Amino acid sequence: MPKATPTASTTNRPALRRNQACRSCRKRKLKCDAARPHCGTCVKQWQSLISVPAPPGYAHPAEPQCVYDPVDGLTLAPDTDPLEKIRLLEEEVSKLKIQLQEQRNSGQPGSSQEPLRRLNHGCGSSSFASGSEVTNTSSVQTPPFPYPGDGILPGHLQSFNPRDNSNSPELHEVWHKTSSDRILDVIYSGWNPDLPERHILEHYIEIFFKCDPCGPRILHWPSFLAAVRLDPRDPSFPHSAILHAICASASRWSSRNVATLPDGTRRDEFAEFHASKTRQYIDKTMATGQDIFPVVQACILLAWYFYQEGRWVEIWIFAGFQTRVAIPLRLNYPGTFSTHNTTSPGGYLPPPKDIRDLESRRRTWWTTIIFDRIVSVGGWIHAIDERDIGTELPLRGEDFDSEQLMPSNPQDMFTEDVFTTHLPKYTDSFLLLIKAIMMFGRVTDFNVRGNLRSPTAPSKFHDPFQLPGFADLDRLVSSDFLENLPTMFKLTSASDRPGSHGSMDTDLYMVHIIPHAATITLHNPYLDLANLDSISTSRCIEAARAILSAYFRLSETSLDISRLHPFVTICWYLAAVVQVQVCKHFIEIRDGAREDHVWGEINVLRRAMINYGARSPIGTRQEKLLQGLMSEIVRLTSQKQPLEVGLPLYPFCHTTLFPVPSLPENAQMAPLPNPSTSHSMQYDSPLFAQDSSYCRAAGDAPSLSHTWTPTSNRFSRRVD
Repeated sequence: MPKATPTASTTNRPALRRNQACRSCRKRKLKCDAARPHCGTCVKQWQSLISVPAPPGYAHPAEPQCVYDPVDGLTLAPDTDPLEKIRLLEEEVSKLKIQLQEQRNSGQPGSSQEPLRRLNHGCGSSSFASGSEVTNTSSVQTPPFPYPGDGILPGHLQSFNPRDNSNSPELHEVWHKTSSDRILDVIYSGWNPDLPERHILEHYIEIFFKCDPCGPRILHWPSFLAAVRLDPRDPSFPHSAILHAICASASRWSSRNVATLPDGTRRDEFAEFHASKTRQYIDKTMATGQDIFPVVQACILLAWYFYQEGRWVEIWIFAGFQTRVAIPLRLNYPGTFSTHNTTSPGGYLPPPKDIRDLESRRRTWWTTIIFDRIVSVGGWIHAIDERDIGTELPLRGEDFDSEQLMPSNPQDMFTEDVFTTHLPKYTDSFLLLIKAIMMFGRVTDFNVRGNLRSPTAPSKFHDPFQLPGFADLDRLVSSDFLENLPTMFKLTSASDRPGSHGSMDTDLYMVHIIPHAATITLHNPYLDLANLDSISTSRCIEAARAILSAYFRLSETSLDISRLHPFVTICWYLAAVVQVQVCKHFIEIRDGAREDHVWGEINVLRRAMINYGARSPIGTRQEKLLQGLMSEIVRLTSQKQPLEVGLPLYPFCHTTLFPVPSLPENAQMAPLPNPSTSHSMQYDSPLFAQDSSYCRAAGDAPSLSHTWTPTSNRFSRRVD
């Protein structure tokens, strides 16, 4: 048979000389195209390797293992001894240091800034797109925090009050070392140049653990702070993805580079810079599987950052991503590890090393689940069904921080009375918050599955109590959950709570209003204001009053409400939705007096969202969404300025929910909302009373003596 004629591609390609192929291909006697930095054969084999999950205790290589022999003109071959590389690099650093010192002594202005310009060019001014890539052409400048010129002294280096009148931490400028010294410090220490300097980073970490109401639950505070003080090259040093995510989250309470966009929302350039860096680590982990657990934790922190920003597309993407990644990690199994089905590919994670590792995994899993429930609230199918959650509930926060050896929590989602039985040794405000959100998730499941299987949409003409399971769910969210809370979590004063130190517990606050938001979500499709005997109508109105009453208790203090959990804005919105329907009813029956009262309540909730949005844009976005819902009643009302009726509702006092050194120890605290008092706050018998004591126009001095007294039930918060 005649030989095949060689093609043009093979004849035009020059033949490789001796030892020009990579060592791997020569060793395995494979064809090599000698492409740099990695040949095509090695790249294909590496891609095949990383496509299969690595077994426990093994990590795939970050890049193809492809090396070449030394090439003429290069000082070092790619496989040179690492110690020799370090020695040569140290010699180069010494030469550069001598040159910089000579330039500084010679008085040449700006010469010492040249290395800084090169460093900044590498990290660059960048725009932050919705994806993870960072482009180099943009009008948005990279924030200056990680670079010379700006900085902060930590609290132990300079004496100052870390909080201003708004109870929010602020940053203070100080002098810094010269730029050349800072760059050399980075080179010698191995510090990530994209991170702020160590003392600035520690400041942000401290703010994050004190102020952020969402993310700190998954991290072990004492060991994390100790790990941050280690050498950056130490294996126990926190992963850079987590540190970037913390900087993005903490910047909300210590920001400087904040721009106001045309729509009135804020854009924090420093936070966006670190959010983009976190996304780069997430993308790398998606490709290689390296450092998957700390990167999943960073993903959770970043997801809460997006939630507080109100960026819904990214919220839904991240909610789906982190829940699906948690499944192959086997976090949904009891003990967050399983040896079942050993013939199938196992999870990435080996068994937990100790109680701290086990509890950190539990909290990471449960934070992922409650985030999924929160972003799906009302009308979205959950990413993970409740029946697929086998992980037991976490331990108390104090036991986690102290690493006290405790048996695992005996309760999980298969426990029959998990929402009404709370074991004293396994109950704190965070555990109650998990239960409250999971209870809300059951309402979402009921609504979504009912709508999927129902031939018609629910309406006010239907009797929901004829639906299977509706009565039990209604009883749980409207009464059983709150009535069965432990005594110490029922409207007790701050001084009575062990370890509270007179501060406010935002988790406990949410525990007391989430059931009312769930009640509105369950009953609102059946709301009929023309039928005052409707149970759904009374449930919705009473729940809206309880949420509004809770905000009134806070408005009587100087609380910085931006430190509440961001889910509170959704609860305010749901209460406002009910009030909008009530207002429309009064407009239709031409009852101007009571319409005026309801306008005042709606505007109070709008003001609460706007105030929250001053720091977290989700509040502003929810208020704009509410305005769209109000467009019809704004058009129908006879009020000249309906969006200004009833503000301010109450004159604010100077009592604070957060401890301030100048206040006396017996300063009064605001109480939790008392659902029992909402029944006495009525518009008229049995639902609407014209002398509503908690909705009045501006200038009317409220009298709270008929609902609570200063020495009665009060409310406390602990900033974990």
